Amino acid sequence: MTGDEFDLEALKDAVRHATPRPDPAARQANLRLAQENLARLQESRAGARPSSSRPPGGLWNGVSEMLKKLTGKGALTLTTALVAGGLLVGTPGGRSLWLPGPEVVRPAGSTRTEAATDPLPAAEATAQAESGDGPTPANVPTQAAGPEEAQVEAAQADRAQETAAPAAPAMPAPEAMAPPPPGDIVRTVTGGAMASGEAFNAQAYDGIGSYPLSENTESFANTAENPLQVTAENPVSTFSIDVDTASWSVVRQSLNWGSLPPPEAVRVEEMVNYFPYAYPAPEGEAAFRPAVTVLPTPWNGDTLLVEIGIQGRMPAIADRPPLNLVFLIDTSGSMDDPAKLPLLRAAFRLMLTQLRPEDRVAIVTYAGAAGIALEPTAAAETGTITAALDSLVPMGSTAGQAGLAQAYAVARRMADANSVTRVLLATDGDFNVGPSSVEELERFIADQRDSGVFLSVLGFGRGNLDDSIMQALAQNGNGTAAYIDTMAEAQKVLVDQLTGALFPIASDVKIQVEWNPATVAEYRLIGYETRALRREDFNNDRVDAGDLGAGHTVTAIYEITPVGSPAALVDPLRYGSGAEPGGPDDELGFLRLRWKAPGQGESALLETPIRPDDAGAPREDAEFAAAIAGFGQLLRGSDWTGDWSWQQAIDLAAASRGADPFGYRNEAVGLMRIAAALATGDGAAGTVPGTVPPAKQ
Repeated sequence: MTGDEFDLEALKDAVRHATPRPDPAARQANLRLAQENLARLQESRAGARPSSSRPPGGLWNGVSEMLKKLTGKGALTLTTALVAGGLLVGTPGGRSLWLPGPEVVRPAGSTRTEAATDPLPAAEATAQAESGDGPTPANVPTQAAGPEEAQVEAAQADRAQETAAPAAPAMPAPEAMAPPPPGDIVRTVTGGAMASGEAFNAQAYDGIGSYPLSENTESFANTAENPLQVTAENPVSTFSIDVDTASWSVVRQSLNWGSLPPPEAVRVEEMVNYFPYAYPAPEGEAAFRPAVTVLPTPWNGDTLLVEIGIQGRMPAIADRPPLNLVFLIDTSGSMDDPAKLPLLRAAFRLMLTQLRPEDRVAIVTYAGAAGIALEPTAAAETGTITAALDSLVPMGSTAGQAGLAQAYAVARRMADANSVTRVLLATDGDFNVGPSSVEELERFIADQRDSGVFLSVLGFGRGNLDDSIMQALAQNGNGTAAYIDTMAEAQKVLVDQLTGALFPIASDVKIQVEWNPATVAEYRLIGYETRALRREDFNNDRVDAGDLGAGHTVTAIYEITPVGSPAALVDPLRYGSGAEPGGPDDELGFLRLRWKAPGQGESALLETPIRPDDAGAPREDAEFAAAIAGFGQLLRGSDWTGDWSWQQAIDLAAASRGADPFGYRNEAVGLMRIAAALATGDGAAGTVPGTVPPAKQ
């Protein structure tokens, strides 16, 4: 642009970007105060302000006469310049460009989501107040007034106080305000995953959402690695199955952000169980079939791995009963992030494609309080359900238990003897209003599951992810826990594996292995630290355990030290332990599985010996599971892998990928390469997980 030309579009851009964006909380406060002031001032005894009918004079009269004499490009240029000057002088947004204003301080990490059609934004309320056309909101900063202006304002305040009418009814809390109409553009001001004014594109979203800029408050459910056990002293190992996969998704998102995951976020069994394995299918009407495989330990040539795989039966899809789903959706302010509520909406819309016309959906939301966003609705009415999802707006605190109570109440209304009823909680796990300790929530959920309404949990977003609460809810609600960081993961969890997540074929599944002291000197269970059971719990049908869904696979891995192996770490007792070695010399141990048929109170038992030559799983599956177990231990900083390197883990996983129809294993190899680079690169291992990478700041 040359010196004598004027760029209208550039000026429009400057004004548009300089205008302050509306703030929902300030808007509600302004509206509330405006209503109160209006009610108070309508009966004012002061006379009407004198007005004049003569045309404006002075500068404006001269300018208008001059404009009448101009035509063509010159008139357009001058008119545009005058309008722009008026905006800069006569509006608060314009004056903010050249007048110093007070600093607006927001809480650390605060975000907001607002509709493009928001009525009366804060900037307009300020303009009305300053022009005399509306009341001055109490929380809108104004320029310092001179002595005369101060006197006028004082007199106006006195008159308002004298003529004050009774206070107007309070405006509803932000949570109760009507949401914007479906289709409004959502604007998120956190991070860089979505530009201002850009609509959320579920198909293009890659899952690399914006971490909050505030302090990381994430919490994960985990504990120290299982210790080594001496078989002669403690030959029995007992635990509950775990079909959750949340840990793998958290690990993946951390690595995609260029950070090693927090060690406590790594649950090895959930990483291993993320992948499907080709275990033999159960025969006849059996709920599942176990498969045991023994192979050399990749990180220790003097020990063995014993992999126990369970393949659940997949009933015919046409045989499934009608489904009642209650979507319990966290709409608190912490969900205002493209990786949270916008991704959640897109994921649930994807799930709707898998429901049948006879299925029903209800939506319960919770923020400062709980409410019903959609009464039970036939799944065939996808437009109605989608509109309800699109109308959700994040704001307020997180009354999690109130939401759970409301969701269970709705679920009980929907339930009947011929259908399956489930509550599906979608949250970042941040419960901060009402009883929110893990113990209180566990008791509440445990009391509810006896009704037959189970609870599954879907986690979204990072930065304040409370994984410990998610795990407690899912475990005590007889459901599953998954973490959704991409639309691809939504496809896996809510489409490909939906039947397994919602339709259990075996309840309270427990595994117990008795190791043979004659052949096994030592053993340790890899993972399942949060699923450990006491030995006596195995035969106690009142003790809750994990459920196996239709078509699910479960894998558990032990590392064992054969008798006489130089890998033994514990010296034998001089005087013995009192335990006599027993059992056949060709058995490593004895596997027991206990479970209940869904809805039954009495368990069944399955037993089978473990032998050194067992090969129940395809070799590629067994070796890939071992590679992922080793990868998980490396991420945790485990001492058990010795000098086994990241590259050796990568090589083993790459060599055992097999057919990999969904690409999960190929993705795993890529993530292992990223982890290796972060762990061995200069300073990379010191990256704090959950914070914004330098490129995103």
